[in-house]
Amino acid sequence: MRHRKNIAIAADKDYIEVSNSFDKEEKRIPMSNLFSSSKRVFVLCLAIRMVNSLLVQTYFNPDEHWQALEVAHHITFGYGHLTWEWEKGIRSYLHPVLFSLLYKVLAVFHLDTPWLMVRAPRLLQSVLSAIGDLYLYKLSQVMFGEHVAQWALFSQLTNWFMFFCITRTLSNSLETVLTLVGLYYWPSMRVSPSEVPLVSRKWGLVVAALACAIRPTSAITWVYVGFLELFLTRHRLKFIFLEVVPIGVLVLALVCLLDRLMYGLWVLVPLNFLKFNFLSSGGDYYGTHKWHWYFTQGFSVMLFTFLPFSIAGIMLSKQWKLSGLVAWVLGLYSLLGHKEFRFVLPVLPIALMFSGYSLAKIRRPRSSDGEKKGPISICTRCPSNMQLAVFFLLATNLPMAFYMSLVHQRGTEDVMNYLSKEAHNGRVKSILFLTPCHATPYYSTLHRNLPMRFLDCSPREEEGSLDESDQFLMDPVGFASEFAKNWSLPSHIVLFDSQEKLLKDFLVLHSFHEIRRFFHAHFKVDRDLQASVAVYALEGQ
Repeated sequence: MRHRKNIAIAADKDYIEVSNSFDKEEKRIPMSNLFSSSKRVFVLCLAIRMVNSLLVQTYFNPDEHWQALEVAHHITFGYGHLTWEWEKGIRSYLHPVLFSLLYKVLAVFHLDTPWLMVRAPRLLQSVLSAIGDLYLYKLSQVMFGEHVAQWALFSQLTNWFMFFCITRTLSNSLETVLTLVGLYYWPSMRVSPSEVPLVSRKWGLVVAALACAIRPTSAITWVYVGFLELFLTRHRLKFIFLEVVPIGVLVLALVCLLDRLMYGLWVLVPLNFLKFNFLSSGGDYYGTHKWHWYFTQGFSVMLFTFLPFSIAGIMLSKQWKLSGLVAWVLGLYSLLGHKEFRFVLPVLPIALMFSGYSLAKIRRPRSSDGEKKGPISICTRCPSNMQLAVFFLLATNLPMAFYMSLVHQRGTEDVMNYLSKEAHNGRVKSILFLTPCHATPYYSTLHRNLPMRFLDCSPREEEGSLDESDQFLMDPVGFASEFAKNWSLPSHIVLFDSQEKLLKDFLVLHSFHEIRRFFHAHFKVDRDLQASVAVYALEGQ
């Protein structure tokens, strides 16, 4: 009898442990074939991201072209426009060099065709993005278990903003990937830091240093993680002097050496970046937002309909270290005047991980006696509440993702693809862009060393003075008339329909006629509606 009683007590203890610890129970769930190995997960993510990269055909942010591909094109082919940031030394060449190597391979094998010059960089980014997806899955797995990891990956792959942005060649996209990889290796971010080998932390430090080298503002993330590690570790002095300092100095030295080679002189990019963006508020030149913008608009729009699921996941999981990281990053970025969606992209996957947690909770129904049943495969029939949740998320995110990636603001991409093919066939001699500055891709898409001119918008030394782009938008006719007095007559002019209406007489007077028009947008973003992009050619072209 005593033996049976002990067995019953042990069984009760096991039941209580499983019932009261969702995370521990989930870690014992057998994996489905699709998720049976990291390799399978990566192949799945890679296939989705490659299709994702081919579907992204719209213009989002100038830096995707002007701070990455344009610089890489200049490195590889010897021509391409370097913006004022490269003159002031506030950008590292570490990120563009990745794409310059890709361009070099294309050139060596004579594959630098118009189509591949546009698509190959995003396909490369899709490989990097798939690595980020894999590490989100792995991080979710060690934090919450296999079942949550599957739903976190579902959230990551179906969120509209991740689909829209992660395969673009922005430094923020690579920063996001490195953030996910780095967090996976940091012991302080785990549920049980003591179970993680110390060598893992060194890998985390290397990745964090690389992220900061590519985007110095990534230090906002790693300061939080570093101080958390410092608080939790037993060997603080060893952590600081035998890991942080040597690894940080080594990576900084290697990046400085690369920049010395590319710039031709010694440049300390993080210091220049800090001076311009923080000490002098140089970023405010490109516009400012209210302090609460990330909370009330920016990050909320990025999460979109995943927002309530993410909030629920934070409350249910009680993983305050990870949710604290999201709050810390949003809070510090809110102190800066200039705000953009892409700046907080690195913590979007963390918020989506919490969404996966709440979805996994919904996914596991209760039996009639109140006990949670075992998990059901994602591919099998779902309970009605899960069907509604999945349908709601897919029905709201996928149309948004496809519209923003295939329709909204695609004209400026289409016009450069068209001009690239025309230039390839010898039908373009020179181009003038009478548009707001950096509104289109440039030499990295045209891939022909032809004279081109756009309206400059570099920050002015004199406060209140207008750049060329602002002058043109204020008085298109007056600016164009004055500009034409000293121009070399271009063979083609590119402009938006909103300015085209005002410049009709000017274009006719100088013997230009419309040859192509491309749809651009259904609604305005930060200026008047730019519904279409027109291409005008000189008579006889």
